[in-house]
Amino acid sequence: MSFKDFDDFPINWADHEDIAMALYDRFGDEFTEGKIYRIRFTDLLEWILEIPNFQGTREGSTEEHLEQIQAKWVYEWRDNQ
Repeated sequence: MSFKDFDDFPINWADHEDIAMALYDRFGDEFTEGKIYRIRFTDLLEWILEIPNFQGTREGSTEEHLEQIQAKWVYEWRDNQ
């Protein structure tokens, strides 16, 4: 199995860190720490649903998942500064 094959694994709601990394890959430094925490959950939900290989559903989303994803996104942003 090559590393490329890892990009093909399905992503679900419990994969907070994978989702955060995908969001950072998409937006880069466009969102700083403060801006990430001010993103509306409705916008965040739409962006997550657009991630390739994301197999979760809108109905499976919870506030807890979205909060965890925001926090992991901030950590990802910090790691890349």
